Amino acid sequence: MKYKNIFDTHTHSNHSFDGNDSCKELCESLMLKGGIGIAITDHCDIDGDDDFDIFANNQYDDTSAVKEEYCGQITLLQGIELGQGIYQKDKALKIINSHDYDIIIGSIHNLDGMEDFYFLDYKKYDIDSLLTKYFENELELAQWNKTDTLAHLTYPLRYIVEREGVCVDLSKYYDIIDAIFNTLIRNDKALEVNTSGLFMAIDSTLPGIDLIKRYHDMGGRLITVGSDSHYKEKICQGISQGYDILKECGYKEFTVFKNRIPYQMPIE
Repeated sequence: MKYKNIFDTHTHSNHSFDGNDSCKELCESLMLKGGIGIAITDHCDIDGDDDFDIFANNQYDDTSAVKEEYCGQITLLQGIELGQGIYQKDKALKIINSHDYDIIIGSIHNLDGMEDFYFLDYKKYDIDSLLTKYFENELELAQWNKTDTLAHLTYPLRYIVEREGVCVDLSKYYDIIDAIFNTLIRNDKALEVNTSGLFMAIDSTLPGIDLIKRYHDMGGRLITVGSDSHYKEKICQGISQGYDILKECGYKEFTVFKNRIPYQMPIE
């Protein structure tokens, strides 16, 4: 590893509907790769059909047991990725308050009443209208102020670029993106640098370096870095490259959350 403080703050175990490996296996992979910490943040999509009480209890109990097993070897943070929380806020708050989580990742994977951006046939939609509504929802999520870090801000580009080959000019959305950034900064919340896109056709973190630099120059200092791994083999994938980008943008520290309180760690 290029850096000694490798901390993966966005990962999925087999408690996620699309996860594949156990919490224990994720931790073993982290240690093999020389990482010092991991946040296990399984999917909790509020507009899904899962029994959230069963999910939350099982996932929290499992991460608690693994956390105790690896105590002193790595840092394990317990969390969830709360998807579409603004669509059913009462239900979302019940989940948030159900356990003593370290980190709640906030994300939007689909517009209300629609499929995940992954499944959309973009030939049937106006991409500008989709992205405008998406960023409006991201702003509402930031203003809701119930999550700790805002995940993969440019999530739809994963699939718009990969399947359509469309080069999206994000400058037309700068006003609303700036509003999102200002909201995060004002509320002492973090922006996530999601490294998954580095290994896709988009060949970029989510968001990319231009928006990360924009966030930094606006005064954004809280910033998490996560692989969004759904497989043990991909734990820590891209974290070193993410740190490189942070340094290029002027950052000397990255953020982790413990008991939902942000702590800064040096990039070294």
